[in-house]
Order: sequence, then C-alpha cells, then structure tokens
Amino acid sequence: MIKHALTVTREGDFAQWYQTVITEADMAEESGVRGCMVIRPWGYGIWERIQRLLDDRIKGAGYDNTYFPLFIPLSYFEKEADHVEGFAKEMAVVTHHRLISDGKGGLTPDPAAKLEEPLIVRPTSETVIGAGFSRWIQSWRDLPVQINQWANVVRWEMRTRMFLRTSEFLWQEGHAAYASAEQAREETLKALEIYRSFAEDCAAMPVVAGEKPENERFPGAVSTYSIEAMMQDGKALQAGTSHFLGTTFSQAQDIKFQNSEGQQELAQTISWGMSTRMIGGMIMTHGDDDGLRVPPRLAPWQVVIVPMLRDNDEDAALIDYCKSLQQELSKQFAFGEPVRALLDLKAIKAVTKRWGWIKKGCPIVVEVGGRDMAGGNVSVTVRTDLYKEDGKLNSQIVARDAFLGDVIGTLETVQKTLYDQAKARTDANIVRDVTDFAGLESYFEKAGKFPGWVEVEWSKPSGAELDKVVERIKALKLTFRNVASNAAPATGTCIFTGQPAVERILVARAY
Repeated sequence: MIKHALTVTREGDFAQWYQTVITEADMAEESGVRGCMVIRPWGYGIWERIQRLLDDRIKGAGYDNTYFPLFIPLSYFEKEADHVEGFAKEMAVVTHHRLISDGKGGLTPDPAAKLEEPLIVRPTSETVIGAGFSRWIQSWRDLPVQINQWANVVRWEMRTRMFLRTSEFLWQEGHAAYASAEQAREETLKALEIYRSFAEDCAAMPVVAGEKPENERFPGAVSTYSIEAMMQDGKALQAGTSHFLGTTFSQAQDIKFQNSEGQQELAQTISWGMSTRMIGGMIMTHGDDDGLRVPPRLAPWQVVIVPMLRDNDEDAALIDYCKSLQQELSKQFAFGEPVRALLDLKAIKAVTKRWGWIKKGCPIVVEVGGRDMAGGNVSVTVRTDLYKEDGKLNSQIVARDAFLGDVIGTLETVQKTLYDQAKARTDANIVRDVTDFAGLESYFEKAGKFPGWVEVEWSKPSGAELDKVVERIKALKLTFRNVASNAAPATGTCIFTGQPAVERILVARAY
C-alpha cells in the first residue's frame, strides 16, 4: 500500500487538499489582510517562469512593455457605464492622503486631507490606458499601438482562495489600438492563441479556446474569448481572456485618429490578460496526493541534488562530486534553455529534503550518498513515476554519466506525461449527448462531487431571454463557459429555448 506524503487526499476533500498542497509546497501563505497572500519563493519562482515564457511570446507578437499608475481617477471609470457597473462592487477606493493620531494610538483620516477626487486602486487598466492612447494617437500613421503591462491589481473579492481568487493578484494585461475592426478582431484571436499555446506547451494544461456568451463578457466588451481548463474535480477554470472592445472605450476616452482620407475615426481597441490564477490551475491540474507536480518548463529548479551528508571527512568530497554534477547539468539544454539544477546543502536530513522537494513538485530529485559516489552513481526519483508496483518509492540507482545522458529526455517525458494525463482526463469528462434540459439536470445530479462538463446545443439567446436561461442554470450551480472554436456544428434544438440551435456551448461548475 502506498503511503502518500499528504495527510489529505483529492478524493477525500479536494478543497482542503488544494490548500494543503499550497502549504506543504511552500507556495504561499496568509498575509494578515483578508484575501491577500504572501507568495513564497517557490510559488513566485513559478510565476517568474510564467512571466519569462509568456513575455517572450508577447514581445514576439509586437508588444512593448510599459507601466501605468496603480491609482486611477474615479472619473475615468464613470465615462463608460457598463465598465463601472461591472467593477463597482469590487473597487477599492482611496479618499484621503493623510491620517491623524488621537494621541492614544488610534488613527483616523484627516478631514483636511480629503482628495478632490476619489482614486480607484487599479482593478484593470482599460480606462487609464485608453486615456494614454487618446494622447498618443492622432493619425493613422500612429497605429497600431500595442503595449503590455506586468502589474498587480485589486478586486475586493468576498470569497477568496489562494491563487484562484484573491483581492490582490499579479497579472499581465495587453492593450492595443487598431485602425479597423477586422484587424482588431484578428489580433484578439491571436492573443487568445498565445494563451492557448502557452497553457498547453508550457503549463502542460489542456484548454478549450472559444468565445464567451453575452452574459460572461468583460464589462464594456463587444466580444470576449477565453481558454477554459478542466481541474481534477471536474470544475472549469477560466485561465485567460481576450476581449474585442470595438469603439466602446474609444468613445469614452476620445481615442480618435485622422485616417488616410483626412477623416476622423474612432480607434478599435482590444485587451487581454492572464494572472497568478494560472498557478492555481496548474496545482489543480497536475497535483497528486503527494503534493504539487510542476511541469519542467515552469519549474524554478528542474533537478535538485541532495547529498546525503554524514558530518564526517567524506562530506567535502561528496559535495565536490555533487557540484560537478550540477555544473554538468547546467551545460545541457532542455526546452531551449540551460537545465536549472540546484544543489541543496541545507542542514536538514536528506530524507526530509527529498520529500520536501517531492511535495514542491520538482521534476527530478537526485540523491547522492558515499556509496553512490564511490561507484560513480546517483539515485534518481522522477516526480511523475514516484512509486513501484509494491508501493515503495521508485528511486533508481543509475550511473552518473547515464543520468546525464538521459536527463533531457526525462524532463521532456515528464512534461509530456503531465499534459497527456490531463488531456485524457479532460477528453473523457466532456459529455456531448445531452439533448434536453432534463438530461442536463440528470447528468449533474448523478455525476457526484467530481462532475465533468457538458456541451449542449443552444440558440444563442440574448437580453431578457438569456437572463432567464442563466437563472435556470444558476439554480443548478452551473455556468456557461465558452463556445469552443473547434466545436461541431449545431444540428438540433436549443435545450433551453426550444428554438433551432446555432452553436454548441460548454456548461460546467466553475471556479
């Protein structure tokens, strides 16, 4: 019988398992402010890898990095009604710039320091960046403008969960302006493809890319597109979004340009974002009952070397042996980058360090003892092949040179294994044979605590008719996810309205 490293299992309590993985892997911790977290080095190291790999793709698409202020005047939001309505309940507001003491240790806002206009702590940047675009864009020759910002944002969430939904989180947000709606729509979909390829190729997270329904659009958007990932509990996670904004924000922010015929036009704008939520998705996609499993492309350290020190004269030679191994690893390239190898010399028992790195999800852990050194060997544990059939830890003693010759292939295998496992699970849990609302109800009633997704035909209702449909699925604790870009054509009847169906949409429980 396998004795797992964690005290709680996915099957037993998925929500508690998720929190336990974060704690045991030293990913993050509470900060003292509700909904805000301290991201610890291993968690932030994964975010740095996300930044590195995604930033390369963003720049490759012709975007330049920039930075806009954290504080945005309230009046900027009030120019666009749908936008302010969509974010009003989540906005953190600054009204004073100084506090005064009551002489007893208490502090209160100084009435004399009240701001002339309240400032919103950035929940998103369409308004302030739109104001910048209105200054920068005067002629068709100024277009396109394509910028990206790595920043923190604040959305005052009522129900929070680390990485998935926090009051403050980190993200990137791409913003661009174009002369034509056709080009803007095309670039919106290019941004979505950046997210799809990143999620699948780097995070080993299979996703469904497609368009959101009207009720799930970003406030002020004409069209919103998303990548949706299935977590191990069957719930959907929106892992990235891309929005075609049309002229909504151009009208509000006066983003105009003179076209080649000398006429004034409104620019067509887009925006798109991915956040630290991706880390939460990675945990719930790949984690197991021993902790986190990090895809090698996102792992801060792909190989960790643990010398089995004995506090004797042999230790110095063992450390030198391990340093030499580390140096040889760093000369090799995996996924186009030097292998990231760490020599862990902390004064902790080797077995404790080994299990610590297993819980962190390091792809490969290498232990080296005196006997290994004498024989020119190493002991290798691969995170995706952790146990033998008898339940014992699958640590293989191999020749040092053989390990060095195989390490790139092993890392590639770990990356592929994580993707293949998640892809098989996703494909097996999308149901496409539900033909009426009663069938939808029945599926989720019988699916248990780990339901999958259901793809159904619908007539794409809007306005009040859509509101009624949304209320019906909300009663089942369901949401519409997206219309997959590669979905089969609709051939039947909408299960919600009885009208001829025009497309197929995914319905699921979601984070």
